[in-house]
Order: sequence, then C-alpha cells, then structure tokens
Amino acid sequence: MNRTSFLLVFLMLFQISCKTQVKKEIEVYNNDFEGNNLSGISNGIISQYNNSAVLGQYNNGNFILKIGNLPKHDLIKISFDLYIHDNWRGQLLPDGPDIWQMLVDNSLYINTTFSNFGCNAGNICPPQSYPDDYPNSNHNPRSGSYRADLPGVCSMLSSPNGTTMYKITKTFKHVNQSMLLQCLDKLNQNYPNPKCEKSWSVDNISIKAITL
Repeated sequence: MNRTSFLLVFLMLFQISCKTQVKKEIEVYNNDFEGNNLSGISNGIISQYNNSAVLGQYNNGNFILKIGNLPKHDLIKISFDLYIHDNWRGQLLPDGPDIWQMLVDNSLYINTTFSNFGCNAGNICPPQSYPDDYPNSNHNPRSGSYRADLPGVCSMLSSPNGTTMYKITKTFKHVNQSMLLQCLDKLNQNYPNPKCEKSWSVDNISIKAITL
C-alpha cells in the first residue's frame, strides 16, 4: 500500500470512529425520591428504607415510568440502585425462581433471578442468574452486588439475610420521543406477610439521552 492509499484508509477509519463518539449527553430524568416526587410514575410507592426515601417496597408488583418530549437522540442510558430485600431464593425450587425484570417500551432488557443468602460453609447456597439472564447461568448468591451488608426491611428473626444493593446500568439504541420504563418481579413465597419475606425497591434513577 502506497502512502496516499494509506492516508485515505486512515481518514476513512477516522471518520467512521468519529461518528460513533458521544456528541451530546442530556439527563432527561433524575429522582432520588426524597421530595416524594412520583410524577410520571404509575403504581408508585415511596417508603423509608435505611434513612432514605426509596421507590418501593414491591412484592409481586411493578412500577412504570413514562417520559415524553425526549430530545433527538441515538441511545438511552438508564441507571439506578436496586435493593433486594430479605429472603430471595434465586433459582432454588420449589421456593423459586425469584425473578426480577426490566422492560423498556415493552421490550425485555433484564430477566434475572436474585439469591440473598450468605454462602458460608454448611449453608444451602441457592444460585442466582444475575449478572446474567435467567435461566442461562448459575452464580453464587449476591454475585455482582455493590453492597451486601445492608439491613432487611423486617425483623432479624423473620429476615436474617438483610439487603443486597446492585448498581444497574443499561445503555441501548433508542430514537423515539417517548419512553416507558417498567420494573417488576415474579416472586414465589408462602408467608403471612409477603413483604417481610422478600421485596425490592429502587433509588437514584437517572436517565440520559445520548447523541452520537
């Protein structure tokens, strides 16, 4: 390849790479729920957990966040804190699977299970799918977690396993002017107070529209 041809190829590759770089990033939604703001949210519940306001707790429930008038964009980036409270049993049967899902515009982006048990010697260690999707993988309880030392939502007697927090981040192609974010669970339990056995909540939701 002569020098001229090399320069032409280099310029073409440079132009292609420039097209995939982030040109603009606009945060279109941010909510830590401390102001009890449920605008745009269906099935919204705000409660206090660990001295902070959170969206939840949910047990066999869901919330839907609708955002309109999005600026022109190529990608959407969603991030939030997910709290898995108490006695989730992952893929252990017959008490599981304990499934958690995230959908955007009715398309499934996360379909996973969580197990919230200490995996110590002598303990049953029910596996979870996260950070992969169910039912393809078996990981140790609390795999991929950010914190695993938080308190549960009920008494230590009924829920000795506490709470595990996960940092959820998803970036995907999106060009529509509106967006629906839905989070939900499909939990199995046999307990007089289901939310004391297992539940979930979220906090610090941030959504960004990205232009390339």
